[in-house]
Amino acid sequence: MTMFRDMLLASGLVLALGGGAAFAQGQPAGAGKMVTLQMPALPDPVRVTLNPATTALLVLDYVDPICKSQPKCMGEMLPALTSLMQRARKAGVVVAYGTRERTMSSWLPEIAPAAGDIKIVSVAQDRFYNTDLDKVLKAKGVTTIIMAGWKVSGSVTYTSVGATVHDYTVVVPVDTTAASTDYETAIGLFQILNQNSANATNVPLKSKASTLSRTDMITFQ
Repeated sequence: MTMFRDMLLASGLVLALGGGAAFAQGQPAGAGKMVTLQMPALPDPVRVTLNPATTALLVLDYVDPICKSQPKCMGEMLPALTSLMQRARKAGVVVAYGTRERTMSSWLPEIAPAAGDIKIVSVAQDRFYNTDLDKVLKAKGVTTIIMAGWKVSGSVTYTSVGATVHDYTVVVPVDTTAASTDYETAIGLFQILNQNSANATNVPLKSKASTLSRTDMITFQ
């Protein structure tokens, strides 16, 4: 998967060019000379083999008020996560959910929590912040987290940072997360690979860092 985005930056102006679309934010009067930059290409997703006894699948914000309004969430992310979750549950992987209190009862039925699953009421985009998520995962012997959710440039990015800070190895299947625009998606995936304990070349399962994979490239053994 290779994504390029040209960015024009000038005194508060951000213009992203990609796929024939342009997105601009704020152009102040008297803006200075614009500089054209090219974001580095993202590495391809890689295959990973995970130990189900030490792995958790963390699902973020696959809830009716969010996903139903996002075509990518319903048309692409949900089918991919549904298939992965079926395999993960069969393998005995711990499944955890994180969302705000107001949406905790609104999970999409295809991936809704089962009895015994972990449910975390979040107070910030980093679902480790001010919650018991780290405590309950470590109590179950989890060292690796598969992270899926809306959106890649928000909760998934920030929670991946929280996870690596807490010494987890993270796997983000790129077909289970997205954002409203290709630009946001590319920025989110770039940040995931380059945050905290960076893994810019996407080395599979680099310890206490994040790896980009895909649901059909994840196996449990």
